[in-house]
Amino acid sequence: MEPDLWALYRWMFRSRLFEETVHGLWDEGLISGEMHLGTGEEAIDAGVVAQLKEGDAMALDHRGTPALLMRGVDPRRLLAEFLGRPDGLCSGMGGHMHLFSQEHLAASSGIVGASGPAAAGFALAAQYLRPLGVAVAFFGEGAANQGMLLEAMNLAVAWQLPALFVCKDNQWSITTPSASVTGGELTERARAFGMPAAEVEGSDVEAVWWAAQEAIERARRGGGPTFLRARCLHLDGHFLGDRMLRAARHPLKEMAPLLGPLLRSIARREGGPWRARVKSLGTLLARPSQVRQAESASGRDPVAQARRKLLADRVRLLALEDEVEWEIQQVVCDVLAA
Repeated sequence: MEPDLWALYRWMFRSRLFEETVHGLWDEGLISGEMHLGTGEEAIDAGVVAQLKEGDAMALDHRGTPALLMRGVDPRRLLAEFLGRPDGLCSGMGGHMHLFSQEHLAASSGIVGASGPAAAGFALAAQYLRPLGVAVAFFGEGAANQGMLLEAMNLAVAWQLPALFVCKDNQWSITTPSASVTGGELTERARAFGMPAAEVEGSDVEAVWWAAQEAIERARRGGGPTFLRARCLHLDGHFLGDRMLRAARHPLKEMAPLLGPLLRSIARREGGPWRARVKSLGTLLARPSQVRQAESASGRDPVAQARRKLLADRVRLLALEDEVEWEIQQVVCDVLAA
């Protein structure tokens, strides 16, 4: 079986348009609190979700919107949930991070690393209740240092659970470079538990599709869990309004107001040693540059990459995009008019 790039692109494009709409509503103040979007992760979600069948389960992190859309959750119920409405997926009480759909066997959590134990539980239930069923855990590389996720991976191997652990690695743990707080290599760490582990370019949906297919078929055959590390880029930063991302894209505008307070903090009599303060200031000022380098070096927008592969049939491509755009417009109109 070969990946259907047209179907995968539809999922990815639809997810991107939906989240861009969410971004706009958040900017207008209609959605309160933090908002973590999955823009930049669409290829990972699509490549994995495409392998799932009825009875399979998903344990999601705080960026679960793309996977939920691709799994078939009604976008109207998702949008209503983000708006805090009683007709939302979780009656307006879950926001965008704490979501649950019994129909789709899907649950998300804002607790870092919680998708690991949830997926292990889903997979254990599948062994008893849903033969050939599998469970997928989605999490960021920062969560890979959480004890409960490591414990879940250990049990998944010990009990040969039908699970796939998908690590979405953007190399940043919020504002901290992940390499600075992670010992060793995550892929080798997973192999140390005794499970197969692979790495894939997370902006290439076809590459993710093939890697996920191999892992999930192995799980269905009773071969136990697999660890898949997919490198990606968060196009909207850690959350909407991310100050570090704004500073990376507009350094003079964003950093100029901060220089005065930062320099005054160094000159204060109280506090740590002077050299430590200067070092901390240098580290802080270097962060936007690191983010900017990552953006320019990668250029890995997964939606744009998939689109380029379909440009040979421009008529079909534009028709697909027009259809998806109309659908998302209708979703917004229906929810805001309700």
